[in-house]
Amino acid sequence: MAQAYPTRPVRIVVGFTAGGSTDIGARLIGQWLQERLGQSFVIENRPGAGTNIATESVVRAPADGYMLLMVGPSSAVNATLYDKLNFVFLRDIAPVASMIRQPQVMLTNPSLPARTVPELIGYAKANPGKITMASAGIGSTGHLVGEFFKLTAGIDLFTCPIAVPAPP
Repeated sequence: MAQAYPTRPVRIVVGFTAGGSTDIGARLIGQWLQERLGQSFVIENRPGAGTNIATESVVRAPADGYMLLMVGPSSAVNATLYDKLNFVFLRDIAPVASMIRQPQVMLTNPSLPARTVPELIGYAKANPGKITMASAGIGSTGHLVGEFFKLTAGIDLFTCPIAVPAPP
């Protein structure tokens, strides 16, 4: 016969420090699950190595549903960024639910003469390397989306993890 689930506390492992968007999302869904299922959902932050520490801890745990991983885009691309991982993400992690959708927004300084995306692409092509693209950091969702934009638009933007002027 099937057992009731959960019969003991469930851990949701987050590969980032407390207070970020992934952590907050995990805490909100954990509270929601706790209220509906009557069992504790404990958020466990295991930051480091681009979320690989958290991912490996869940991969090594018993596959009994009591240790879940809050996954984001960085978890999915790590297979291409790291040569030697102790797990294969697509083989060792099984998706359970989609919980958060995060829109991406492009902002420009009002002094930039471009007002639309096509205008920005045209300006960037005419001024290669003179526009700074800022993000939350290398490997962050904003950084990866920006790099994808640069690649697909065929433009050269100066990439930095914080908003600073492009080099002369």
